[in-house]
Amino acid sequence: MLTNTFKKTALVTALGAASFVGFSQAQADDYVIDTEGQHAFVQFKINHLGYSYILGNFEEFEGQFHYDPENLEASSVEMEVQVNSLNSNHAERDRHFLSDDFLSAGDYPTATFVSTGFEPTGDNEGVITGDFTLKGETREIEMPVTLVGEGEDPWGSYRAGFEGSTMLTLADFGIDMSDFPEMMEELELYVTFEGVRQ
Repeated sequence: MLTNTFKKTALVTALGAASFVGFSQAQADDYVIDTEGQHAFVQFKINHLGYSYILGNFEEFEGQFHYDPENLEASSVEMEVQVNSLNSNHAERDRHFLSDDFLSAGDYPTATFVSTGFEPTGDNEGVITGDFTLKGETREIEMPVTLVGEGEDPWGSYRAGFEGSTMLTLADFGIDMSDFPEMMEELELYVTFEGVRQ
């Protein structure tokens, strides 16, 4: 249930065809998100009946981003999440989330984010805008993001890391929450990732 687990969110990055050519032709400022080393996370938080919260994450995803500190407006990112990798630490609940009651993961196995713009708002901060697609519905979302840090790692590569969060209205993505309290109609999406410069 991306609804129960994917509040009103999605994530951060997206290169358009012009700004991101691909791994084999990557520029000095193109990064691949480090999922192999598990240095990236796509997590969610949603209210549970007004009493507590359900927290979870999506364990399988991939993506890349373009980041040039000398030209921040050109920053971009794209990500693809495998919806079936949802994990809220409760197998029965996860199956319900993935069912047609919520995410319909069998018909819509992936969720994607492709950025369309970036606006710096301060030192190491900005807002990324992009198209988020979930359950076959695409909506424009905004996510404030922060540069966590950048530099050379102990293995000779150069890395940069970011975090961001946003709220998603589940009804925007065809997830009917009308049988639940109003506070469950939204979901918070939190993303943190570091990328390796290509």
